[in-house]
Amino acid sequence: MVSTAIRPASRPLNLWVALGLPAVVAAILVLLELTTLDMNVAKLFYDPTAGGFIGRHSFFLEDILHDRAKQLVIGFSVLAVVGFVASFFIARLKPYKRELGCLVLSLALATAFVTPLKAVTAVQCPWSLKEFGGKETYSELLSPRPATDKPGRCWPGGHAATGFTLFALFFVLRDRRPRLARQALLFAFALGTVFSVGRMMQGAHFFSHNVWTAVFCWLICLGCYYCVLYRPAAMAGRVAVASPANA
Repeated sequence: MVSTAIRPASRPLNLWVALGLPAVVAAILVLLELTTLDMNVAKLFYDPTAGGFIGRHSFFLEDILHDRAKQLVIGFSVLAVVGFVASFFIARLKPYKRELGCLVLSLALATAFVTPLKAVTAVQCPWSLKEFGGKETYSELLSPRPATDKPGRCWPGGHAATGFTLFALFFVLRDRRPRLARQALLFAFALGTVFSVGRMMQGAHFFSHNVWTAVFCWLICLGCYYCVLYRPAAMAGRVAVASPANA
């Protein structure tokens, strides 16, 4: 007889926390547009006597922390795709087909949203602004953009998304390996933060750009998990098993 594997029930998910916390952060970010926080933080990394942003020409920040680190995450994403495809053919991977599919979907969506939003919002990078030796005029996120021949492409933060997209690991692991999931969450948050600070030191992004990116990545990974993997106990109990062992 045909056997359908029982999917274990998901651990309870408090959507008030999972959705409420990023909503509060987003509201705070909107209010911060009324302050000079972004400018003040950017000035910490700007030294006109040293030629601009202190990390603008840093080999470590550009070649290692940006280029090589991004390549490692891309490599991990490729392995996730290979694993997902292999789960259709390799018996040992078949029980993890949904998890691998959710991981691939989360990684794809949590990075794919960046480029379209950059084009739509046209936010300038700090290094392009007059305040930091550039030629462009600063404008708040929700304000009209000043006329320019070179629209910005700096919101949200692309490199920050490379780190924060690994929030997907937390959701993929949370039902089977809760402890490892928490470690993955800390790792993703730390990696995204390091990537964010590195780009801020180079003048590529304001502080708020990267926090917005973390919010988006979290919500995307949460949505993928909820749609693909999340199965409350009541729903999981409805799945029947038809096999000789259970006859």
